[in-house]
Amino acid sequence: MDPDDFPTPEEPVDAIAPDELRRRIEDGEAVTILDTRASGDFEEWHIEGESVEIENVPYFEFLDGVDEALLEDVPVGDPLVVLCAKGGASEYVAGTLAEEGRDVAHLEDGMNGWASIYESVEVEGYDGPGTLVQYQRPSSGCLGYMVYDDGEAAVIDPLQAFTDRYLDDAAERGVELTYALDTHIHADHVSGVRALDEEGVTGVLPEEAVDRGVTYADELQMAADGDTFAVGEVTVETLYTPGHTTGMTSYLVGESFLATGDGLFVESVARPDLEEGDDGAPEAARQLYETLQDRILELPDDVIVGGGHTSDAAEPAADGTYTAPLGDLREEMDALTYDEQAFVETVLEDMPPRPANYEDIIATNLGQRETDEDEAFTLELGPNNCAASQDSMTGD
Repeated sequence: MDPDDFPTPEEPVDAIAPDELRRRIEDGEAVTILDTRASGDFEEWHIEGESVEIENVPYFEFLDGVDEALLEDVPVGDPLVVLCAKGGASEYVAGTLAEEGRDVAHLEDGMNGWASIYESVEVEGYDGPGTLVQYQRPSSGCLGYMVYDDGEAAVIDPLQAFTDRYLDDAAERGVELTYALDTHIHADHVSGVRALDEEGVTGVLPEEAVDRGVTYADELQMAADGDTFAVGEVTVETLYTPGHTTGMTSYLVGESFLATGDGLFVESVARPDLEEGDDGAPEAARQLYETLQDRILELPDDVIVGGGHTSDAAEPAADGTYTAPLGDLREEMDALTYDEQAFVETVLEDMPPRPANYEDIIATNLGQRETDEDEAFTLELGPNNCAASQDSMTGD
């Protein structure tokens, strides 16, 4: 049903904003949630957290009224936060429960509202020129970066759905967004590089990614291994790091921070099967091993690493970012010390389900499919699943 099709509940219920729910979870407050989406949607993707208790009872169970048996399936909260996909069903269910005397609120705009949260946090460990911030999208774990200095800025791995956000953030900081750089052809979100390029920002795509069938390569600037981009006094150096994809490229920012895209995360390494599938995964895993050993791990230990995604298994740094010194990852992630055979076996043995809609998203990012901002937002709903494992590979 469309959200507008649900009757307005007779008992008024308060709405809780997604940002406020996020704050409560981050602060460790006890949060009890009733997710009223279909069971399949719930199992694929739902809100999690150490202080979160969540149950799934689909909204249609409430359409014929509430009996004692149904109430027994509904948890008690202070208040109970009811959510759905867009907000209509949850308001109806919350109102129905309020009529039964339950303390309830409903999540404004549902999981779409949750997916709209996009935060920026300064990377305090960065000691190069200028300022570096990490963008965080809690709903999917997508991470991006903006570095700015001396009136100029660059954004790495922007999302199309937040095109205006990057422009507004640059304006608020009194700088001009000059570059938008992609690390690779993404499989879990629609890239914002082309949208920003249309707004006058120079869009940059890894040169090695073009052979996958990119249709718009002549419209953007290419980044080859060793190329540099000046952002004020900041030098952004291109480092070719294949494995997750054949075109995977990292960017060394101010000789202090490595934006690794989906090559290396603070809790895991990349999955190798999103370009050539299961058949090509072993060779991609071997390529990833060579990249990690011969390119990334050759950098100094004090270089800060920031991936393109995070997961529930990751622990944030003291500054709230999902970053870590390379030396710490070298010590804590056993997979980085394995020989090639053990590394490949480890990467291939426990890969999670592929990202939702990943084939349509890849086609969009290759330019073979047109997608507007609204559709891009919808395609991206759900977890990213770009790491080789759903569990952390650190601290074992």
